[in-house]
Amino acid sequence: MSDLFIFSGLFCQADAIIKRLLDDIDFRLVTDSDLVADAAALGGMSESAVAKAFSHKTSIFNKFSREKERAVSWLRLALARKLAEEHPLLVSGMVTQLLSQEISHVLKVCIIDDLPKRLEIARNESGLSANLAGKEILHTDEDRTVWVREVTGSNDPWSASLYDMVIPAGKTGVDESVALITEQLRNAAVEVTDASKQAVQNFILAARVETELVSTGHNVSVTAENGKVNLAINKKVLMIERLEKELREITEPIEGVKEVEVTVGKEFYEADIYRRVDFELPSRVLLVDDEREFVKTLSERLLLRDLGSAVVFDGESALSVVEDDEPEVMILDLKMPGIDGIEVLRRVKSTSPKMEIIILTGHGSDEDRKTCMELGAFAYLNKPVDIDVLSNTLKEAYAKVRNS
Repeated sequence: MSDLFIFSGLFCQADAIIKRLLDDIDFRLVTDSDLVADAAALGGMSESAVAKAFSHKTSIFNKFSREKERAVSWLRLALARKLAEEHPLLVSGMVTQLLSQEISHVLKVCIIDDLPKRLEIARNESGLSANLAGKEILHTDEDRTVWVREVTGSNDPWSASLYDMVIPAGKTGVDESVALITEQLRNAAVEVTDASKQAVQNFILAARVETELVSTGHNVSVTAENGKVNLAINKKVLMIERLEKELREITEPIEGVKEVEVTVGKEFYEADIYRRVDFELPSRVLLVDDEREFVKTLSERLLLRDLGSAVVFDGESALSVVEDDEPEVMILDLKMPGIDGIEVLRRVKSTSPKMEIIILTGHGSDEDRKTCMELGAFAYLNKPVDIDVLSNTLKEAYAKVRNS
């Protein structure tokens, strides 16, 4: 029996269609939440961190932490491992877009409809007003659009080029939609064959290589065919021979890899520069200071030492980032308009006690130092600060976070 992948928009009757298919055919249902749990276990990440990969909003720290790329790679491996199981699968949700290599016995279906019909279904099924339903549809469609663009390169999540079938379920109806899908599942073109089984093994190998590379700080596109692995570099590289050598050294020892080819991808000639992430160094550092030129320069100087950071200019913004993006270490000024540094320190330590906070101020007093240390600050430094002293303090704070 073929495997079935269903991607859908909100309020398009996908749940009803899936339920009918599960009643009629002996599928094993696999959802986003199932693969999030598997990916988290495989990659040693939290389930919440993996689930954030589906959101259109990317963490301000992602440029340095590559958390989203790591989550996607482990989700892809979790999906690949599921496909290796003999029982036919019905995979539903965002994860269906992660099938980066062609597997002929997977039937890919998109269930979607026009906005007026979706609003009507929202009103009938959930009792939502048109305004609330419209907002929910807009938000989920934005997540789907960004997700599909990031993992497939397509700007249209509903493009027929991504699927074997696109069904306007509101017009077609649940019964006919189920009948159309069932009919296509019987098509000889989607039967399981030796070649399609080999394609699954190719997908698994590519996913294993991808997770190995992303876990060592690299971000390249990976495909595989019968043991031959292609690594496509999608960012400009200053010393490509050195990078190619490092990629080969990581990939070649992986079981099942027979040959490695390194190429440049379609984005290689863009302006961005390839940067490997060193996970031994802090990558979720938040700099908080209202002296804009100073803190921007400080961020640049830290980056020269491979210490990635994000910058905000007031206490309120700092608290918002703490809530949304969970920094590991904060470097915090004391004297700021609005919410000052001591109040930020107090609030953050009450809600996120494991976060380490380094006070860096040019206006503090002995009393301020005493108060900050009593509130749980990791260190108290005065401006101007030697960049090496600050870097070492930052690394020590990060080491404490990792060991806590």
